[in-house]
Amino acid sequence: MQKKSVVLFSVLCVFAACDNVKKKRERDIPELEVMALQAKDVSIPKGYICEINAVHYVEIHARVQGYLEEIYVDEGQWVKKGQPLFRISSNEYKEMVSKAEANLQRAIAEAKTKELEVDRIKLMVDKRIMSSTELDVAEAKKQAAEFGIAEAKSVLQNARINLNYTSIYAPFNGIIDRIPFKIGSLINSGTLLTSVSNIDDVFAYFRVSESEYLTFRHATRTNAVPKMQRVSLVLADGSTYPYGGYIETMEGDFDKQTGSIAFRARFKNPDKLLKHGSSGKILIQKVLEDAVLVPQQSTFTVQDKNYVFILGEKNIAQAKSFRVVDRYEKYFIARDLEEGQKIIIEGLQQLRDGAPIKPKLVPSDTSGISRLSSIQLTQ
Repeated sequence: MQKKSVVLFSVLCVFAACDNVKKKRERDIPELEVMALQAKDVSIPKGYICEINAVHYVEIHARVQGYLEEIYVDEGQWVKKGQPLFRISSNEYKEMVSKAEANLQRAIAEAKTKELEVDRIKLMVDKRIMSSTELDVAEAKKQAAEFGIAEAKSVLQNARINLNYTSIYAPFNGIIDRIPFKIGSLINSGTLLTSVSNIDDVFAYFRVSESEYLTFRHATRTNAVPKMQRVSLVLADGSTYPYGGYIETMEGDFDKQTGSIAFRARFKNPDKLLKHGSSGKILIQKVLEDAVLVPQQSTFTVQDKNYVFILGEKNIAQAKSFRVVDRYEKYFIARDLEEGQKIIIEGLQQLRDGAPIKPKLVPSDTSGISRLSSIQLTQ
């Protein structure tokens, strides 16, 4: 009887010890937060460095040589179409006009003399006093004199044009750029005097890769360019330009060296904030439908591959690799993961593949992602 009691006591101790071990193991299983993945429609801004040009921009070059006698405008001044800008010394060109006018009158008088000579010889030929050969010669001289008139008129016209070139006017409404020369400077034909830019509207040129071009093309389906697609502009200081723009056109060919093609966007510039030659960044909203969003803090990397721990059967943690399609704020947009899969979002440093956990389900914090706001722009 005593032996039976000892055996029974031993068995009870074994069961108690096993129960303690089991309870200890259960206590050692970590309780970790788990989140169910959600798929959302997201809008991601894609940035492209751009160069800003005035819609109307013209360099003002001298067309004739001479001394700069007058400068009627100042740098940075707003001018109207037809407003005088510069005057180059014109005395020499006035003399050329006078000389050309005199040569024209001389040619006209000579042609009149030749015409009278032809009439005289015709009478002589009719009376059989002179031969018809003399008449042919006279008519040829008359025709040469008429050609002399045409030549003199051409010289006169050219002289008047050169004289007009001594006064330089604004080709359109715009802003005057730097004026490098001062009054009295000797100006040669072709010298750059200044430039005029009209910045009521501006162009923003930016380059995209061939794959991005194809994405744009597929987005428009039938059009060769994503015309009228709204874009925004970030200025050099990081601020957002308050007026929205739209893609207007693109170049015809890809750059062979860079493999890119230039798009052109147009922006209103009522405040004259944007200047010709400035720079910025074009932002285009890239829309991804049903994107699976993974918090970056719940991922880890092994040999350049991205992983998460998903919650498997019997609450076992399983490492799963995925591909990153894009990034948005604190999220990866993942491929190879599905909506509804539960991922472990904490304690990754101590967690191992195949380890059991106690899941604590927490709500997804991506509820606002479907309404990701693009930059609000003044139309």
